[in-house]
Amino acid sequence: MTFRDNARLDPSQVEDRRGAGGPLLIGGGGIGIVILIASLLLGVDPTGLLQAVDTATQVENGPPPSECQTGADANKRDDCRIVGFVGSIQTYWEGEFSNRGQTYTPAKTVLFTDATSSACGTATTAVGPFYCPEDEKVYLDLAFFQDLTTKLGAQGGNFAQAYVVAHEYGHRVQHLLGQLGQSTQTGASSQSVRVELQADCYAGVWARHAAEGGTLVEPTQAEVAQAIDAAGSVGDDRIQQKTQGRVTPDSFTHGTSAQRQKWFQTGYSTGDPARCDTSGAL
Repeated sequence: MTFRDNARLDPSQVEDRRGAGGPLLIGGGGIGIVILIASLLLGVDPTGLLQAVDTATQVENGPPPSECQTGADANKRDDCRIVGFVGSIQTYWEGEFSNRGQTYTPAKTVLFTDATSSACGTATTAVGPFYCPEDEKVYLDLAFFQDLTTKLGAQGGNFAQAYVVAHEYGHRVQHLLGQLGQSTQTGASSQSVRVELQADCYAGVWARHAAEGGTLVEPTQAEVAQAIDAAGSVGDDRIQQKTQGRVTPDSFTHGTSAQRQKWFQTGYSTGDPARCDTSGAL
C-alpha cells in the first residue's frame, strides 16, 4: 500500500521504546513460540501469561519515529509506515465517530523490541500485537511482520501490515463503543471469537476508506489480497493444524481462516461499520 510522497505524517501518535528490553526465555523452542503467537495473536488481554521483564537499558535502534514526517518516509521505512497507518486509521475513525455524534479518542501505538511493560502485562515479540484497554495503547514489535511470513505462512506485504494495525485499532473502536468486553471462554461461537471477527471487519471498513484521507493511494486488488491472505494465515484452524497437527474448535479464540477472511471482506466490501455485527451467525 503506497503513501503519497508529500503526505504529512503525525509521529506523535507513536511511542518508541525499541531497544528498551532484556532477554526473554520461552519454553518449547520455536514451536512453543508459534503456539504462544497462535493463542494470543491480535488478542486483547495477555495478562498473566508472561512474567514481567525488567527494561532498564536503552539501546539506540535506528532513527526515531519523530523523523517520520512524510509519505515518502513511510514508503521507505517500516516504522514510518506504521506511523502513517496509525494516523490514517485514527483519522478515519475520528470522522466516522463525529458523523454519528460520538467522539473518538486517539490511542498511541508503542513500538518495542523483544519486550516491554504494559498495563495488561508484558508485551513481547512472541505474544504478537495487541491492544491494551487498561492503558489504551497498541503494542507492536516490527519483528512480528517477519514472523507473520516465516512462521505463519502469510505472503506479507505493506497491506498485510496495514491489516494487523487496523485490526488492533478495531479493538480500540470496540473499547470506545462498549463492545470489547472480555471473556475467558473459548470455542467456535465464543464471545472471544466474535470480538476478534468484529475487529477484522472494522479493519476492512478502514481499508475501504483508506485512500479518502489523502495520505494513501487507492489500494490495488493485489494489495487487498495481501490483507485477505494475512487474515487467513492467523485463523485458529490453520494455526492449530500447523502447530499441533489437528484442529480443536473448542479452543478457538479468534475464528477460522475462512471466518477471518469473510469478516474482513465484509468490512471492505460495504465500508459500513454497522455491517460488522458479529452477534448472529458467524
